[in-house]
Amino acid sequence: MSTELQGKTIAFLCAPEGTEQVELTEPWKAVEQAGGTPRLVSTQSGRLQAFDHLDKADTFPVDTTVDVSAHTEFDALLLPGGVANPDYLRTQPNAVAFTKAFFDAGKPVAVICHGPWTLIEADVVRGRTLTSWPSLRTDLRNAGATWVDEEVEICDAGPNLLVSSRKPGDLKAFRQAAVEAFAR
Repeated sequence: MSTELQGKTIAFLCAPEGTEQVELTEPWKAVEQAGGTPRLVSTQSGRLQAFDHLDKADTFPVDTTVDVSAHTEFDALLLPGGVANPDYLRTQPNAVAFTKAFFDAGKPVAVICHGPWTLIEADVVRGRTLTSWPSLRTDLRNAGATWVDEEVEICDAGPNLLVSSRKPGDLKAFRQAAVEAFAR
């Protein structure tokens, strides 16, 4: 086991349901394998219902909620995708404020697939370069970002390091880039 994230706690922000399971579990394992502590943050306590595309998958225990936790408890933020997950999160003011606080504090953030919808709502993509699921291209451009079709994009043109990725097929590169960003 690596120790590059030893002593670091990473927030994984997810809606109560709709998170793409592999986009949660694969980065979670990468954080653990690097010696870090992942914590599942949601808008509700209890269990999170993950999905495999449109089919229900496993459930996961929520560690804390955005109502009782602050960015100061964490060293970095990871936003998994799934269509319903970020679509719900962007309608929750506490989830949006929690996300924005990581940018304001200059802490690294990693996001995959449809996850940038939450970033758009937090108004933190202006002037940044990101990748995402292709259907978010216009949304990101309209929010002032530069969209690129890359496996992983690492953007340091802002207050923090921002790692983005397109889809589950890019998870190997995303996991590595996220861990490296969180280790800084």
